Amino acid sequence: MKQGWVYILECSDGSYYTGSTSNIEKRLSEHHLGIYPGYTSRKRPVKLLWSEHFSEIKFAIAAERQIKGWTRKKKEALMRGDFDTLVELSKSRKSPDTRKQIKQSP
Repeated sequence: MKQGWVYILECSDGSYYTGSTSNIEKRLSEHHLGIYPGYTSRKRPVKLLWSEHFSEIKFAIAAERQIKGWTRKKKEALMRGDFDTLVELSKSRKSPDTRKQIKQSP
């Protein structure tokens, strides 16, 4: 089984990019060199802010998908290791069903 990494980069414009890979050193080099056209190739230089190792690449990919949907504040709490704030920020977002119910109430 291939190991995996999920990571967050800061781009030259201050935006964040979240990705996953099975070889973090190689992938960071590719980001720095702009080898593949895409988001980070237009926003170099990039800086690694955070990474997490996973025993299998499929878990890193799942974490990447989850983190990509997070707000900037949640990503920053994760990178700080501030799990209390991360939990609070997660609670503060209402589910789509809850928002729907609120809109429909008299």
